[in-house]
Amino acid sequence: MATFSPSASPVRLANSGNRCSGRVEMFHAGQWGTVCDDHWDLDNANVVCRQLDCGRAQSALSNAAFGPAGRGPIWLDDVYCSGNEPSISECRHLGFGVHNCGHHEDASVICEGKGVEGEVRLVNGGNNCLGRVEIFHDGQWGTMCDDLLSLDIANVVCRQLDCGRGRMILSRAAFGAGEGPIWYDDLFCIGNESSISDCRHSGLGVHNCNHNEDISVVCEGKVRLIGGSSFCSGRVEIFHFGQWGTVCDDSWDLLDAEVVCRQLGCGRVLSAPTWAHFGQGSGPIWYDNVMCTGSETKLSECRHQGIGSHNCGHVEDAGVVCEGKYRFVQYTDTTECVFEHLLICLPFSSCQLLRL
Repeated sequence: MATFSPSASPVRLANSGNRCSGRVEMFHAGQWGTVCDDHWDLDNANVVCRQLDCGRAQSALSNAAFGPAGRGPIWLDDVYCSGNEPSISECRHLGFGVHNCGHHEDASVICEGKGVEGEVRLVNGGNNCLGRVEIFHDGQWGTMCDDLLSLDIANVVCRQLDCGRGRMILSRAAFGAGEGPIWYDDLFCIGNESSISDCRHSGLGVHNCNHNEDISVVCEGKVRLIGGSSFCSGRVEIFHFGQWGTVCDDSWDLLDAEVVCRQLGCGRVLSAPTWAHFGQGSGPIWYDNVMCTGSETKLSECRHQGIGSHNCGHVEDAGVVCEGKYRFVQYTDTTECVFEHLLICLPFSSCQLLRL
């Protein structure tokens, strides 16, 4: 029978270096413990984020996504929140310490967080590693103008977000026009700056742009496709513990591939090849027996055996083919555009994008 806990227990998010993302841990009976991911969803995550004053939830992650797995007791299982509770302990659950889980099922959360001066985020892309670039300054989120585009800008933004290298920088509000101030224009980065605020620019709030010129960025992120004909097809590789590894094709299907396509901003899925169709990878095999519903925003939100737990060889590496999300429309004779399924607009280009 589900129970309610009348008093709030302290909560923290561990193992990320950011107080607004990480493995969910709660303090009870003098000891920190974790929460099992059975029935873990965005309503539950929203309660945790609100309790920590971290804004709205962006993701509700399962399978010890912020591994290595936690220690100590597992305090809650089968948590059911409406989303309005002031604390996670006030949601329905089986009772403190009652569970049928292991720490490989520890629940995690990524919250939107409260902006701090100079912070960067990517908006409207479905995950935190692609979307419209926004910067927090003077208590307000604002955008960047697309004058003087270069991939060096994308590299700085992606590094600042811990999203790997920049894959693309897009012009003309590719992920929708923003609101509020336009903070940067005529931005020039070398590519090795630690934050976008270290790059040269016209001055905060100095610009001759409108929001139809907002910059967007696609980062390599925690998932990539290797060995295909484009950024949107290839062998699935994921980044864990500082190392790229592959996904085993046991139970691999279109629902799993659909989540990868969504995470990469690559539109609809076309196929989910198995048996190392795009060549065998190397290094660890991070996931096996992946089971997605197809609605997840990231592959890490899908169920699997646990990070690094598998019975596979690289001959079983899973692949994905997505349709791609943008196609080339037109360019002038004086510009250069590189395009496959997705478009990279190089410096000073007048490339136009059409969302498929």
